[in-house]
Parts: sequence; C-alpha cells; structure tokens
Amino acid sequence: MPIDPDPERSLALTYAPADRRAALSALLALDAALADVVRTTTQPAIGQIRLAWWREQLAKLDHAPPPAMPVLIGLAETVLPRGVTGAALAKVVEGWEVLIEEETLDRETLRRFGAERGGQLFALAAAILGGDVDRATMLGQGWALADLLYHVDDSATAETAGVLARKALATPLRRVARPLGMLALSARLDLARVAPGGPKRAARLAWFGLAGR
Repeated sequence: MPIDPDPERSLALTYAPADRRAALSALLALDAALADVVRTTTQPAIGQIRLAWWREQLAKLDHAPPPAMPVLIGLAETVLPRGVTGAALAKVVEGWEVLIEEETLDRETLRRFGAERGGQLFALAAAILGGDVDRATMLGQGWALADLLYHVDDSATAETAGVLARKALATPLRRVARPLGMLALSARLDLARVAPGGPKRAARLAWFGLAGR
C-alpha cells in the first residue's frame, strides 16, 4: 500500500492498532482513488462511467477476487476480513457521484455528499477500529465537507459547505477511535485556518494524540 502523501493522514494512521492500520490505510486509499476520478473528469458522462466501474468492482469483492489493482487488492486483503462487505464499500461511491450528477450543489446535495462519502467511510472505519460509530459517522460528514469547500469555485457553495462542516465537526471527539478523531481535528483546524505545519497546529494535534481530546 503506498504511503499517504498527506502528513496528517499519515499521522492519523500511526494511532491505529498495528493489526488494523492496513485496513484504515486501504479505506483512505479508496477515498483518494475516487477523489482522483472526480478531479480528473471533464465530461460528466465519462465520470459517471468511471465511478460506476468502481461501484461494480467493489460490490464484486463479496463474491470474486479483486482485479490486479492495488486499491482493490488492499481492500480485499485487509478490510473484508474485518467484516466490511464490498456492497458497503460501494456505497462510498454514491457520495462522489453527487458531485458529477448534480448540476447545483445546494444544501441538501451537500448533505448527501457529506453523508455518503465521509459519513459512510468513517462508519466503516469505526466498525474496524472500534469507538462510537454514530459520532464517527457525523465527524466523517464534516471531514468530507471541510475538504470539499477548498475544491469548489463557487463562493456560495463553499460557504454552505463550511456551515454544514462546522456543525458536523462540533460533534465531540471523545469515544471516537483515535485515528478518526485525528482526521476530524485536522478538518476543524483547516476550517479555523490554523496553518498546516505551524507550531500551534502541531501542538494541538500532539495533545489530541496524547489525551484524545
């Protein structure tokens, strides 16, 4: 599994139990692969076809070996043995489809994106890592929306995404698996415009890593 180029995602992975770290890494690699599909899509119809391929391949993991693709192999080897199904993984694709299929990213559409991308991803991770699944699901929604607002050109859409992200990320981090809490905290710091790599941000992340709050 390739190393995550995002240093804070890599940091979050270090807080996962050693025997479950590869599974979390595989889930994050899936999210990154789907993000790449959306980022590199210029024609919605082509994007829909590409995402449909991912959805089909993920669902097939329940009854067939994966094709020779590192992301799918990683999921088959580390995530499915933990009780997560390919059908559940396929639902993560639905969040990304929202960005291609919907012409307008209104409040309800953004809610769907947050729930189906981040909420589903964090819920699956929580099923593997333990902790409060409901809180993890809500934090995952905020994490996805906080990420999105920096990748949209429309200021009104970004503002709405920010409002929804802040509300979801206000969920307490207590009783959430430490790696997921770390990812949610990183999203909070992004929204607060605390500079990446700066001492204030590093100290806050380090404290959470030690104390879990």
